[in-house]
Amino acid sequence: MGRGGVLHGLQALQAIVLREVLKFSQQTGRLVSALVRPLLWLAVFAAGFRNVFGVAIVEPYDTYIPYDVYIAPGLVGMVLLFNGMQSSLAMVYDREMGLMRLLLTAPLPRPWLLFCKLCATALLSVLQALAFVGVALLLGTDLPVFSWAGLHALLALLCGALMLGALGLLLSVHIKQLENFAGTMNFVIFPMYFMSTALYPLWKLQESGAEWVYQLARFNPFTHAIEWIRFALYGKDPGTAPWVVLGCLAVFFVVACWGYDPQRGFGGLAKRGGGAA
Repeated sequence: MGRGGVLHGLQALQAIVLREVLKFSQQTGRLVSALVRPLLWLAVFAAGFRNVFGVAIVEPYDTYIPYDVYIAPGLVGMVLLFNGMQSSLAMVYDREMGLMRLLLTAPLPRPWLLFCKLCATALLSVLQALAFVGVALLLGTDLPVFSWAGLHALLALLCGALMLGALGLLLSVHIKQLENFAGTMNFVIFPMYFMSTALYPLWKLQESGAEWVYQLARFNPFTHAIEWIRFALYGKDPGTAPWVVLGCLAVFFVVACWGYDPQRGFGGLAKRGGGAA
């Protein structure tokens, strides 16, 4: 790709990201709805279990912590997860209305166009997650965000947003109609969230005898995204979590690009549908 092609690609990235940001800025209800869900968990659920559910002194913590501090990274993950899945709905809607079909016919490599869409999704996810963290701090949740470790946590946040956005992109390949979206999401969002460390540590699952839930949570990529954020926030080594998140990001995105190839996936369906018409 020559210099002109690179500039063209960067212009496409800027245009797609700006389009999504401007559209989001005109949808104040979308931000409110994205914050209400985790804030209810933080203000109501965590408050009720603050003294009932104590978290022992285990990594990455150096002391006992209240429950709201423990679940805060999990609620950040909730914001990323729901926005990543909502981006899947937006892709299906754009595709049915013709906007995505026009975008995919632009004279640029299709994977690059999908990457631009993924970057826009991740940026919106990060902005919503940071808004939630700000409100959580105002509510009194003690999070060490104003430190050098906070920069590592921001990187983990961005990578987690990219991974979940790529998952949403992958799901949009297989969701052919908006009516099928709700059912598909119920088989993705809730299992990923509840079978993870968002609400309880892994050792609690194993200690309670829920071995199959424990094993599913161990292999859940959402668990590793949360643990990377949690460990990074306290300046501790996240272990293999970054590699799992980045590996899943690569796999989800590559498979999504394969699904959007003109000879298969949605591209093939659109081609056949257009011929039939």
